[in-house]
Amino acid sequence: MPRVTLQTIADRVGVSRMTVSNAFSRPDQLSRALRERILTAAQELGYAGPDPTARALARGTTGAVGVLLTDSLRHAFTDQVAGVFLAAIAEELAPTGLAITLLTSWGTGDVVPARDVAIDGALVYSCDPTSPAVSWLRRRNLPLVYVDQDPVEDAPSVNIADRSGARAAAQHLLDLGHRRIAIATSGANPPHGIIADPATLVEAHASDQRRLGWFDALEPAGVKPAFVRHPLDQIDSVRRDSRAILSRPDRPTAFLCFSDTTAVGVRQAADELGLRVPEDLSIVGFDDGPVAAQMRPALTTVRQDVVAKGRAAAAALTAEIRRFREGGPGGPVPHLLLATELVVRESSGPAPRTPV
Repeated sequence: MPRVTLQTIADRVGVSRMTVSNAFSRPDQLSRALRERILTAAQELGYAGPDPTARALARGTTGAVGVLLTDSLRHAFTDQVAGVFLAAIAEELAPTGLAITLLTSWGTGDVVPARDVAIDGALVYSCDPTSPAVSWLRRRNLPLVYVDQDPVEDAPSVNIADRSGARAAAQHLLDLGHRRIAIATSGANPPHGIIADPATLVEAHASDQRRLGWFDALEPAGVKPAFVRHPLDQIDSVRRDSRAILSRPDRPTAFLCFSDTTAVGVRQAADELGLRVPEDLSIVGFDDGPVAAQMRPALTTVRQDVVAKGRAAAAALTAEIRRFREGGPGGPVPHLLLATELVVRESSGPAPRTPV
């Protein structure tokens, strides 16, 4: 089949090649009727459109933004909260025509995504602070927005009130009379397992802030919690170590969890040991994702508005890309902090008088 070019379409319609080009890249330069004639002819001839690479070179843009993840891409597609977050970004970006490119923090062979993938800007999402991928993005001088990360002076950020939300969760259990409390948290970097001294951990932003919030309430009450730590997608490991802690003679009567997904692992351990929720063990999660209401009994948790976070992150990134292109003044860098809310459901109740 002969190759269809802009000139092929121009000859069919009886216009110049530049006019055909404008129909695709500068539609405001043509009347609606003429543009429709050109697009109809292109479709009839089987024209796929201008070459994306050439178009990007001409415009100086790629038409894509990156989302940098510490966790595996598989986790981004299987975790309900991450899925809602990415969907909200996509919805916010839809009117701009920008596409999303997911970037892992690691590379294979000679390809390092954060260094090599063509993008107009990136969201750095809940990443290990020591990840070299963040350094690569900064070296490229790309527009960046930090999400669930420690804020930096020269880039916008979008975070949730992790610390106050975690504090409210811990205080809720204290108010119910619990003093034997355990924590199941998340961390991509070692160590993993049952942690003797959580104060020595090097944590990503959300894990660090939630740990601080839990201890804001627990330390004044004299509570020294047992502490389990695993990557977010290793629920079997959470279940195993939670079971070990719940098998102790002085087992905890309540668990604080980094996420609702983490709470699933704790609940599985309780079920295996024949412990009733909340009569024998209270469980409190974090996120209020779809799984929280699906659990039985329904999960007490800390709600964050994941949709609002995704939309705010995408809006901040498009604004930052626009500022870079226009060479605008620096001005104050926006740092947004979204509220959290404790949602009390049936998985938390008064501490049992005598642990079973």
